[in-house]
This record gives sequence, structure tokens and C-alpha cells, in this order.
Amino acid sequence: MPDKSRKRAAKVPGGTGATAVGAAPAPADAGTPAEVVTGPRRSPGPRVRPKNGLDRFFSITERRSTVGREVRGGFTTFFAMAYIVVLNPIILSGADVAGNTLPFASVAAVTAFVAGVLTIAMGIVGRYPFALATGLGINAIVAVYAATQLTWPEVMGLVVLEGLLITVLVLTGFRRAVFEAIPAQLKIAIAVGIGFFLTIIGLADAGVIRPGSPLISFGVGGQLAGWPLLTFVVGLLVTSVLVVRKVRGGLLLGIVVTTLFAIVVEAIAGVGPRVGPDGNELNARGWALQVPSWPDDWFGLPDLSLIGNFSLFGGFERIGVLAALLIVFSIMIADFFDTVGTVTAVGAEGDLLDEDRNLPRSQPVLLVDSLAAAAGGASSISSNTTYIESAAGVGDGARTGLASVVTGVVFLVAAFFTPLVQVVPSEAAAPVLVIVGAMLISQIRDLSWDDMSLVIPAFLTIALMPFTYSITNGIGAGVISFVLLRLAVGRRRDVHPLMWVVAAVFVVYFALEPIQQLL
Repeated sequence: MPDKSRKRAAKVPGGTGATAVGAAPAPADAGTPAEVVTGPRRSPGPRVRPKNGLDRFFSITERRSTVGREVRGGFTTFFAMAYIVVLNPIILSGADVAGNTLPFASVAAVTAFVAGVLTIAMGIVGRYPFALATGLGINAIVAVYAATQLTWPEVMGLVVLEGLLITVLVLTGFRRAVFEAIPAQLKIAIAVGIGFFLTIIGLADAGVIRPGSPLISFGVGGQLAGWPLLTFVVGLLVTSVLVVRKVRGGLLLGIVVTTLFAIVVEAIAGVGPRVGPDGNELNARGWALQVPSWPDDWFGLPDLSLIGNFSLFGGFERIGVLAALLIVFSIMIADFFDTVGTVTAVGAEGDLLDEDRNLPRSQPVLLVDSLAAAAGGASSISSNTTYIESAAGVGDGARTGLASVVTGVVFLVAAFFTPLVQVVPSEAAAPVLVIVGAMLISQIRDLSWDDMSLVIPAFLTIALMPFTYSITNGIGAGVISFVLLRLAVGRRRDVHPLMWVVAAVFVVYFALEPIQQLL
């Protein structure tokens, strides 16, 4: 499938595929069949013949990639998001309204297992390098509902319903239509905003920024104190050098080198964890999530007993139909637009979008993502969604679904080796997120800056994503302000009819709290 949007091959340091919008990435691998150009791209020549069945199925050569790059990118994505295997049980470990708690080991195993199955499905059906796992923002929401209003099976039943509703929207074509109705200015802003969002996630995971007064603080007491923070700094510098030196697999190699450094540090200094099992801080200078030490037991059969532990309509019986529907609506909006933002940003990073900044053949991708939401609820680990950390694998060269298959297989293996996954500390993966954030932010050059009715929506989209820790909030603010301001300057015809619908939905979404109080 020739990409008509490729106009200039704007190489970025590292040769990892990060490009300006509409630019063709410059692969670092020798032997790639496409010619790397630095001037205007000529019209597509004869279609390159696939080398074999695997190449043909995943369009590896067509997207100017190689099997080696796909495998490497798949591993990079896994290590960038492997933290979810540990973090998800931590978030979901609180008791629900009935006083029941979820077993940590089982949540970890099911999280890895379901992520593996769904990511493989995305690779085979969607054929793009997107990985899926439990959505952090969504599982934080459902954890609150479980603690205050519903039992865990009841809230998971509502998650299943929202996933099925989104699936219906995909099958009717509505979800793709909304995706394509978003104007190019906002799509660029979404990618840039997610770049900042990834950077904030990386810095927070490493402990460089922490909750403080008035908003956030720098390190420990205003200083980069402690061995874990030093590990992050070392990892950031090493990985940056590897990327700018155009070392193949620089992002993955950076994670490996930083992890080995962390293991040595822990063996010598005995730092220990930052937070205890009860969630209280033990040592401000400790490791954020995983302590990088060799586990006593590497292998164990995964406990998958949580799968199927949900009550489809129990929530309606406990809190009433209207209150339950409002919960379904809030989760569905977060699921719906998080994926829009992720697909846009990762697709732009891999030069996979067309001239209108839409993802070609997006219907299978959206279908797998919507079914993943229902599958996550049915497995009792919260809604699964496409992960923005997929950009790490794309930044390391992944362009096809083969990378997702690799990521999924490693997740399945991780379900049997959960203790081994915990060897990689978040401080070792965080540098990659910061560097990928820099790659995405470079697209800011393609925004329109001479019309404030376009600048303000783009700015709100970019600012609210990292500052509210939500892709959905950023998109919502951008959509509402875009519609309002284009109307204010007499450019109503620039607004796609579906954008009015989406803006109205976001108004309801942001007003859910007062609506619930009125009801």
C-alpha cells in the first residue's frame, strides 16, 4: 500500500523512524528495499514483490521494514509496558464495597495473559504495531467505583457492557467516522500532547517528578537524590547516545543496559522499594515499582481463576439503571478517545497515516480494541486498550503487526515468569518513554500558528493531556474549543457535522458530576 502522504524524508537523530508529519522514515537497517531520500519523494515505483508468505501477510517489505526490525520493536514495546504486570495488581488491590480483595498474583498473571492474547490478535487481525493491556486511567476509575459503589464483579460487568457498546459503534462505522472527522490540526496536537504525556509518565515513573507542593516537586526535596534516580539519569544518557549514534535497537539496548546497571546498584547498595505492600511510602529514595534483583523463583504456573468473574447486570440492581448507565458512559468515552489519540500518535510516529492523517484500514484495529475492552472486563482485570507505549517499539523500527505478535508472545511467556518480569525496574524503562516523547513532540512544527481559533484548541489539547494525566481530557478540550472558536470566527463550514456530536458528548462527559448530583 503506497503511502501518498510521504513528501520529505526528514530524518531524526537515531534513525528510529521518528519523522516530521508526512515524512518518510529513514530505516537504519541495511538492505531495506526502499530508497532513502532527502528531497521531495518521487511518485511510487513498481510495487516491491514480497519475499515470502510472512512478508506478504504483514506487508513487511511494503512498509519498508524487515523481520529483524519487527522482532526488535516487539521486544522494545514489551519492556516499555511490562510495568503493567506489576502496577495493575497494585491499583486493583483495594477492597470493594463488599470487603473482597483481588489476589495480587492472580491479577498479575491474568494481566499478562490477556495482554498477550489481545496483542497477538491485534497483530494478526489489525496488522499494525499496536500492543494492548489494561488501561491505567480506566482501571483507576473502576477501582474508585469498586471502593465506593459496586462490588468488583459488578463493576467489571459494566466494563463488559461498555466494550460491547463500543464494538457496536465500530461495526456500524461510527467510531471510524469520528476518527476521520477530527481535523488535521487537532490530530497533530494529539500526537504532540501524547509526546508530552509520555514524557510526564516517564519522569513520574522514575521519580524525577512527584506529587508535592504546590503541584509537583523535583526529585527528593528538590534534588535528584537516591540510586534509583541516578539509574534513570544514566539510562537516559546512555539511551540518548545510542539513539543519536543511530545504533540499531538503541531503545531496547538502552533498557537492557540500564537494567543491568540497576541490578548491580541494588546488589551493592541494597536500596529496597519506595512503597510497601500496604501502599505507604517506606523510603523516598527507593525503587518505584520493581526492585531489580534476581528472584528466587523464576517460573510458576499462572493463576487464571479470575477469568469470568463478572456480573453483567449486577451493577444495575445495586445502584439503579440511570446511575449504572452514567458509569458505563464515562468509561466508554475514556476508552473511545484514548484509542483515537494513541492510534493517531503512534501511526504518525511510524509514518503509517495517509495524507489526511487517518490510519488506512483502521476498522480491524478499532474492532480488536473494542473487543479488548469487553475481554478485560470479562477477565476481571479492567478494560484493555491500545497502549501509547507502542510508540517505543515503533520508534525502534516496528511498522507491522508482526511486532505486535512478538510483544504478545513475550507477554504470554511473562505470565509464567512473572517474577522475572519484575527484574526490570521502571527507572530502566522510563528513559525510553522520555525519548519517544521527544520524537512525538517534534511534530509540533506542522501545526498552524497564524490563526488563534486553531492555536487555542491545539494548545488546550497539548496542555491538558500531561497536566490532567488523561488523553481523553485533552481531546475533549480540543474538540469543544475547536467547534466553538470556528463558529465564533464564521468558519462553521470547517466543522465536520460529526464534530458537533462529539463536542456535545464531551460537554456531557465533563458535566457528569453535576448531572449525577441533580439525579
